[in-house]
Amino acid sequence: MRVHVVSDVHGNSGALARAGDGADALICLGDLVLFLDYADHSRGIFPDLFGVANADRIVELRTARRFDEARDLGRSLWAGLAVDRETAIEAAVRRQYAELFAAFPTPTYATYGNVDIPTLWPEYARPGTTVLDGQRIELGGLTFGFVGGGLRTPMRTPYEIPDEEYAAKVEALGEVDVLCSHIPPEVPDLTYDTVARRFERGSRALLDAIHRTRPRWSLFGHVHQPLARRMRIGATECVNVGHFAAGGRPFVLEW
Repeated sequence: MRVHVVSDVHGNSGALARAGDGADALICLGDLVLFLDYADHSRGIFPDLFGVANADRIVELRTARRFDEARDLGRSLWAGLAVDRETAIEAAVRRQYAELFAAFPTPTYATYGNVDIPTLWPEYARPGTTVLDGQRIELGGLTFGFVGGGLRTPMRTPYEIPDEEYAAKVEALGEVDVLCSHIPPEVPDLTYDTVARRFERGSRALLDAIHRTRPRWSLFGHVHQPLARRMRIGATECVNVGHFAAGGRPFVLEW
């Protein structure tokens, strides 16, 4: 059995259309939407609406962890639009989702990232794409459990949920062979981004589940340039499947 796994697609529909080539199934661990490309500030919803100069500035503020100033800048920019923020974002996200969901091969098993908008997914998920969050499936004799979204941060991205709600989804999975999530377990080497020079939020509940249930693999994304891309925790191989938007190559899982 061969499964390809991607995460942090961020608008790369061209590579996504090829991501399942040669695989029995594709797994997507979320973050389909491209709001702002930190490597190329001309790409994404934000620069489309407000221009590259404002994108440069907001990246500078966020990278310096000056989140209050970044929010103030954002508020002033959104206030200048002819339409309200929610309407503008939803219209842009819908355009991206139409293209990205059309690129998914069959079968695809997907969960949400922290920048995704789960309420829109049922409109775009075609037959052959199964959306899972706090749920399990069987593939090739192994049990895969899926936990979508992220935990709350000063960034306030669209699908951040309280720790307790996230932990309940992890608990609902029970014992699985492959633990699939958007964010990593709460381990410093897996949560530190070497380019952004900050720790992203990982999940203590995921880490506890790894210690308690000992899955074969823990697969995740979210941290684009991690200090460690993989490490073992007891019997579990923990793997950051990569920043698909930049690399365009899936992680290959075979058994």
